[in-house]
Amino acid sequence: MRFLRRRPIYSYRLIPTTSAASAVILFLFLFLYFLAPSPVDDDHSHRYTENMPLRQSVQHAGNESESQRVFRVPNGKGMHHRDLWASKNAKFYHGCSNASSKFAKAGAVTHPNRFLAIATSGGLNQQRTGIVDAVVAARILNATLIIPKLDEKSFWKDVSNFSEIFNVDWFVSYLKKDVKILKQLPPRRGQIWNPYRMRVPRKCNENCYINRLIPVLTKKHAIQLTKFDYRLANRLDVDLQKLRCRVNYHALKFTDPILEMGMKLVERMKLKGKHYIALHLRFEPDMLAFSGCYYGGGDKERRDLAKIRRRWKTLHNPNPDRERRQGRCPLTPEEIGLLLRALGYDRDTHIYVASGEVYGGEATLAPLKALFPHFYSKDILATPEELEHFSSFSSRMAALDFIVCDESDVFVSNNNGNMAKILAGRRRYFGHEPTIRPNAKKLYKLFLNRNEMSWEAFVSRVLTFQRGFMGEPKEVRPGRGAFHENPSTCICENTEAKTKMNSVPALPVTDETSQTTDETEWSEPEDEDETTMLPPEGMLNATNMEDDGMSTEEPELDDILSE
Repeated sequence: MRFLRRRPIYSYRLIPTTSAASAVILFLFLFLYFLAPSPVDDDHSHRYTENMPLRQSVQHAGNESESQRVFRVPNGKGMHHRDLWASKNAKFYHGCSNASSKFAKAGAVTHPNRFLAIATSGGLNQQRTGIVDAVVAARILNATLIIPKLDEKSFWKDVSNFSEIFNVDWFVSYLKKDVKILKQLPPRRGQIWNPYRMRVPRKCNENCYINRLIPVLTKKHAIQLTKFDYRLANRLDVDLQKLRCRVNYHALKFTDPILEMGMKLVERMKLKGKHYIALHLRFEPDMLAFSGCYYGGGDKERRDLAKIRRRWKTLHNPNPDRERRQGRCPLTPEEIGLLLRALGYDRDTHIYVASGEVYGGEATLAPLKALFPHFYSKDILATPEELEHFSSFSSRMAALDFIVCDESDVFVSNNNGNMAKILAGRRRYFGHEPTIRPNAKKLYKLFLNRNEMSWEAFVSRVLTFQRGFMGEPKEVRPGRGAFHENPSTCICENTEAKTKMNSVPALPVTDETSQTTDETEWSEPEDEDETTMLPPEGMLNATNMEDDGMSTEEPELDDILSE
């Protein structure tokens, strides 16, 4: 009977208890539903902006235990143990490009009846490398150089001439001891005459120029080398390499209108904050199409990029997985933003973006702008009226971006084209200013799996992977990579100052800093004389045609990729 009496009492007590427990479980479920990140497809091709909700990346971390399990970018200032805006070893190195006592003056070696003209190819920065190499080629041949003719017919279709981009009088004057330079070919017997047109192989060294061109110059007296891009070897005699540096870093100055507008943009960036980052984004449709990469945009993206790829009949079929494994895919704007946040740059950092048309437009840029709201470009900083004299000329607009990037506190490249290489070289030569190149080969897996780790774990791995890719002195072995990117011959070390510095007892290394203070790993860019990211020569042009009468309406792959 006691049991029978208690049973009804037990049942009545169980009902409210069960209801309370159900309510608590329901509340917890709803709480976790709203806080947890939305599910993400594990397929690597669906990890980009369209399928990766932005709130996942920028949402502020909750309590400590949750932040260890969920990938969330903190809103506050991150902890870092290095100067984000300078290299601690930069003061031990300086640019040095003076000629040796053995390098004879131009007047003593220039033959009076040898004239070299060149026709450059590509966009502004590809043409810049051609101009630099043309001066050195003229010196090898002991010939007078005619002011280079800029490319007006390539993909970029800019009709600007040399004197509309560069200060021609400064160029001639600065190099007068090295190479004799004239603005035009002098008359022959009182009449205008045309130079003999030919082409040299790519990566032609000193002996190649002497053996191929001296006999022609002796007979014809004037030669125009057509499509003069990458036509000089990466490795040359020390004095010739130093001449390259004098041309690139001292003789080539933009015209006053370009310099004035460029410095206006720089001043406006500096007024916005003490420091700024310049980012060369390279996320244009042409760049993505050539890369053969896939960014999760579904059939529309595949159709869009395939249509562009059909311009080049010789391109191989794309293999996105292989390209990403090899580090050949540009990072998305969101990935660039996450990389910079992991390196210690907070959301108050000001960013200048040098870029053409971004594939996907504002939707693609939105995650980067959420991570870095202080987002600028030349179109934001300047009025349409101020840009009116530049906007119709791609090279002049590129020159403005070049100046703002060159003057930045930190430069970030997303593609190793000519602009990135030239700026990296300049920043090494003028004081090793921070220059970040994403280690895309290692970072791609990290971005793929980022939602399976905490923000702290992500940061730790980014710091490890980026060692050797931050623009520090001696990151690249001397002689490796393009000389314009790594002008090691023209960088001298202040050994006395470094010895004094090393004599000071070092501070003890903590566990927190040990990851980033170990000996720097070598960055190993592809050697320009051995391999290149550009398409094989046969895809574009023969290398030693005597007549350059061919023309094509098809945009050249290297013109697009190089900038």
